[in-house]
Amino acid sequence: MLDFLWNLGSFIIALGILVTAHEYGHFWVARRCGVRVERFSIGFGRAIWRRIGKDGTEYVVALIPLGGYVKMLDERVDEVADEFKPQAFNRKSVWQRIAIVAAGPIANFIFAILALYLMFFIGVPSLKPVIDSTLAGTAAEKIQIHEPMQIMAVSGQKVRNWEEVNLALVGHIGEDSISLSLAPLDRLEGLDSREETYQLDTREWRFNPEEQSPIKALGLGVYSPEILPTLALISPDSAAEAAGLKAGDVLVAVNGQDYSGWDDFVEIIQHSANMQVALTIRRDAEQFEVDLVPKPSKAANGEIIGVIGVSPTQAPWPENMRLQLEYGIVDAFFVAADKTWQLTAVSFKMIGKLFTGDVSVKNLSGPISIAQGAGNSANYGLVYFLGFLALISVNLGIINLLPLPVLDGGHLLYYFIEVITGKPVSERVQEIGFRFGAALLLLLMSVALFNDFSRL
Repeated sequence: MLDFLWNLGSFIIALGILVTAHEYGHFWVARRCGVRVERFSIGFGRAIWRRIGKDGTEYVVALIPLGGYVKMLDERVDEVADEFKPQAFNRKSVWQRIAIVAAGPIANFIFAILALYLMFFIGVPSLKPVIDSTLAGTAAEKIQIHEPMQIMAVSGQKVRNWEEVNLALVGHIGEDSISLSLAPLDRLEGLDSREETYQLDTREWRFNPEEQSPIKALGLGVYSPEILPTLALISPDSAAEAAGLKAGDVLVAVNGQDYSGWDDFVEIIQHSANMQVALTIRRDAEQFEVDLVPKPSKAANGEIIGVIGVSPTQAPWPENMRLQLEYGIVDAFFVAADKTWQLTAVSFKMIGKLFTGDVSVKNLSGPISIAQGAGNSANYGLVYFLGFLALISVNLGIINLLPLPVLDGGHLLYYFIEVITGKPVSERVQEIGFRFGAALLLLLMSVALFNDFSRL
């Protein structure tokens, strides 16, 4: 319940910030084009706060925090007194109307740059993308790893951490090949001669993002510090807690066999749902046995597995694998702008791959997934929440630019047709377009919601 409330609160805050940025873009440009703005509302429905500004605009925060709007004076919607007609939206030139409509999505891209600027100025703790193995039968099996290797670039695009590797790989889904540039982790600065580039055949590269990352699906073995047999966390109301296990306990044996590693231990537990498992534990100087019964749980693939609610202790990350992405007051802006461009390019690529079939509609996410993402990023701290806001802001800007008549992109399409033909699109054609756009948007939202519920 607490997780639900945290995710919901984080989602409302994130949506409120992004909607405010989007609508303020419309508002700011409309005012500078001489349009009278009657209401600036964050949310829909009953107003829980309102104020009339000196400019005559009614500023509102409404009860339902699922969007917002800017109501402009428009003769097509309401009766307008003669003295106010020059301030009506419909009386403005087509280029002014284009500027006002486009300002919303543009504001989302500007906000993304600002959020990322603040994130990079504060500094983001990160890890270098280091691999220590490759999996047989995958696209990456041709890479021979004899020592930890750092991924330096993906198809020519330089990468600094795993997030950038993941983003770069996603952008190449559906392509015939991907190149990876690798270098030994301990290479000397400036000695690029030790960097090697591998061309991977990705024609058969397929993966389900709900079950694995593109990194793992490609066959890259991500380096991670040794997992120790010491228990770091015992979950409340778990089988481990019921059996009396405590943080700091050391695993010595499982079902009479010496402990051989965390992966083997997890496999035994997962295959023992509702079955008794005997653990030999060392606590301080004492060694004793504990019997427990793993609780059944449904995995992402639908399989029933056993869980006991424990987490292990991991050895510290080596210092040479740690990375602090932190930039000065000027450099942070250029890095943020470049990151926003990368997010935009990948998002457009993914939309195109939806139409070509390289990406399944099952990958569409709706408000539930976004709320979970908001909660998870907020849990990690401000810099990660800022990164999440930037990502969603870019996607909100792109979605609004789609040429669906109910979105900003649809209005822009009509206005550009007016620029070309010299006359407005007829009301009847616009009405048909709005109906079609609303139906298509409702269909996409339904698919996204269905995907969200299927992931619960």
